[in-house]
Amino acid sequence: MEESTQREKILKKVRNALIRKTNNPFPDLDFESDIYKEINDSLEVVFAEEFIKVAGKFVYCESEKEFAESLKILMCENNWINVFCIEEKIKQILTDGQIPFLFENDDMKDVEVGITFCEYLIARLGSIMVSSKQECGRRMFVYPPVHIVVAYISQLVPNLKQALDGIKQKYGNKMPSMISVITGPSRTADIEKTLVMGAHGPKEIYVFLIDDTLYE
Repeated sequence: MEESTQREKILKKVRNALIRKTNNPFPDLDFESDIYKEINDSLEVVFAEEFIKVAGKFVYCESEKEFAESLKILMCENNWINVFCIEEKIKQILTDGQIPFLFENDDMKDVEVGITFCEYLIARLGSIMVSSKQECGRRMFVYPPVHIVVAYISQLVPNLKQALDGIKQKYGNKMPSMISVITGPSRTADIEKTLVMGAHGPKEIYVFLIDDTLYE
């Protein structure tokens, strides 16, 4: 039977290629060595610089108390009222700082700001790694118009590889069903090449980095 379509010709070539496997033409290729230049600055500085480049907003705090104070000022400046958080440790920090917040499921429909922790901060990319294993689940990373991430300096890693290694070590055989890397606010230019912020998630994202090395 003659090959009647270009598709059939391509599929035949694929089948033949799978049958006649060739030796690796690059047996000495090194997949383990780091491809990046060495980071010469502190990870927090590198992360802050890269995060700001992708339209993120970065706030350094020396303590959890300073985080609460800075957040209170930010809420006043932006007239934020419906701040939502369900992560217990952050809820305690907000309570101690006398910051009102919502936490019931029914309150989600009115949320303006969502506050969560993260898994890691990836310094070289200015990115935030999150997972479905966090107390907040999945929805808090995409639903609120403003996403505030609370992180600690001990969560900073140089590259994506270290973040993934940390996830494997943390969860073992019970890996999260979702691991995501957030790099700046949600955006798209699919429609007439016009940049739209907040298309598929938060249009603003903040990272409050708390220095937990001061108390080691």
